[in-house]
Amino acid sequence: MNNQFIQGVIFEWDKIDNDSYIKKIEAFKGIEKIEFTNSITLFVGENGSGKSTLLEAIAVAHGFNPEGGTKNYSFSTHDTHSELCNAIRISRSYRKEKWGYFLRAESFYNVATKEEEYADSSHPSARYHEKSHGEGFLALAQNNFRPNGLYLLDEPEAALSPQRQLTLLMEIYRCAKEGAQFFIVTHSPILLGIPNAEILSFDNGSIHTCSYEETESYQVTEMFINNRDVLLNRLLEE
Repeated sequence: MNNQFIQGVIFEWDKIDNDSYIKKIEAFKGIEKIEFTNSITLFVGENGSGKSTLLEAIAVAHGFNPEGGTKNYSFSTHDTHSELCNAIRISRSYRKEKWGYFLRAESFYNVATKEEEYADSSHPSARYHEKSHGEGFLALAQNNFRPNGLYLLDEPEAALSPQRQLTLLMEIYRCAKEGAQFFIVTHSPILLGIPNAEILSFDNGSIHTCSYEETESYQVTEMFINNRDVLLNRLLEE
């Protein structure tokens, strides 16, 4: 039985103009529905393959602020989100999340600033700006990960060292075991290794499941580590 908060998305392409760049994304062509049955779903693919576009659309269609934060955040520093959010319908379960957060690497500074503005005596600020970028990013995630929550993370590894990525991996895995659901866009071979997660690849012209070892992030990292000198000599000589 599928008891995830978000069980799938249905695409309504008639709501997107034919000349929209959304319809030119190869991975979206011909797709009508995606089902989510796993508590952790990872989106992987080359830059421009559509993974962040879909994550953003799911977040906005579910009620999150396009730049990130909880559903209580309402601000716009620069309105850049795509129209895809208006062309998808979210299939929800009988369960409703008790908490949620949309975390974007590119707009972390703006969200951290708003967190300070929204703070009051009952909800004091965590003062993320007083920490290093990586420490603040990890602290924001840790402060908002709760059981039975819904979390959408866009490239959360961007500010984190490999060691801190391992810390984030443990936090995600623990929280998922406590009833939370995660959607994560990542290029990190560390985060892609989360046990039992479903990996959806946006490469090769379609959205499809793949194994950890089939991801380009894993293959390129393994090739570089095992053949660094040969690879660098070949690349730099050319």
